[in-house]
Amino acid sequence: MPKIQVRQLSKVFGRQPQLALKLLAEGWTKEQIFRQTGLSVGVNQVSFDVEEGEIFVIMGLSGSGKSTLVRLCNRLIEPTSGTIFIDGEEIIGMNATQLREVRRKKLGMVFQNFALFPQRTVRENVEFGLEIQHVPVDARQEKAREAIALVGLEEWENAYPVQLSGGMRQRVGLARALANNPDVLLMDEAFSALDPLIRKDMQDELLELQMTMKKTILFITHDLHEALRLGDRIALMRDGQLIQVGRPEEIMTDPADEFVKKFVEDADLSRVLVAKNVMKRAEAITPDKGARVALQLMMDNGVSSLYIVDKKRSLLGLVSAYDVSLAISTGETLSTIMKTDIPTVSPDTLLHDLIPMMADVHVPIAVVGEQQRLLGVLVKGAVLGGLVGKVNISDERIERLRVEVKSDGLRA
Repeated sequence: MPKIQVRQLSKVFGRQPQLALKLLAEGWTKEQIFRQTGLSVGVNQVSFDVEEGEIFVIMGLSGSGKSTLVRLCNRLIEPTSGTIFIDGEEIIGMNATQLREVRRKKLGMVFQNFALFPQRTVRENVEFGLEIQHVPVDARQEKAREAIALVGLEEWENAYPVQLSGGMRQRVGLARALANNPDVLLMDEAFSALDPLIRKDMQDELLELQMTMKKTILFITHDLHEALRLGDRIALMRDGQLIQVGRPEEIMTDPADEFVKKFVEDADLSRVLVAKNVMKRAEAITPDKGARVALQLMMDNGVSSLYIVDKKRSLLGLVSAYDVSLAISTGETLSTIMKTDIPTVSPDTLLHDLIPMMADVHVPIAVVGEQQRLLGVLVKGAVLGGLVGKVNISDERIERLRVEVKSDGLRA
């Protein structure tokens, strides 16, 4: 079961919101409804699921409805219609007491503007949510210190917000959300107020924390590169509606319409596509087959090297056509002539990280999974093809990519 389930969720601001819902059902646009009735459609019949442990990014331009949507998910804003389930519990019909319990135990929120109390120290700010729950002093101080340690601010426990940088203040906001150990983190433009370098550091920290926390995170941003970097899946919004939901590479390589295509056209594909997106089938042989069979297989497939694997296709080494030819004349086995010090990458390695690596090596790069199982091989042409051939982009941008790739040592 998904951690969060949202079904046909809508929010209309103004009197007689049901009139706007009726007009939407008749095909009226958000703009037409506002001009004729003065009612503002913030979210329009949105449905999606968020899996446990997933970073689900909701992205869109200003006014797209993304911030309204995240506030509907914990009922800081009351929906006009639709349903929201958290762990299978429907929260729209909950009374104030029930909702307060869900917020205490399952939901944490991190805001764009930090929302810290200036008169409280770092530890006292982090304690605040526990304090209003009447958690005993010793227990809440211990939990606060644990959360502060998670975000690396142990030495600043007794400092005040005015003494902290923007990035440090945002860490305090994150620690406060984590102090309750919530299942779900709602992060509304959490890093948008930070300078670019600090923002990147916070993104790195969130990804590092997520490796150990395994929280379910609903992350709101207007920044495409932030969405691509953080999201396991991305939902793109426009005018209160969800236009497309998918993995980052799906959004980039298979945009749902012209709006999505234009939205993503200037994104850096090398920071989205990974090895498994561009790898080719790897020709391989077990060492017992012998040098003559290996050479014939190379000739049949038009390759100059061949991977050596065991019966479970775990990678053992690599042989070249030259070495195999010598082995035929000397009687050596594939096991004795194969090279074992060969480059390998995981299937999730970004193309951005592969480019300099491919410039430095002169043999194919193997893509391996668990227990060194051979999944595929990377060749320079396929990597470049992944950069310029997966989406419809301009000739000018293709040429720009060629220059960038060549300058990193990967010839077209």
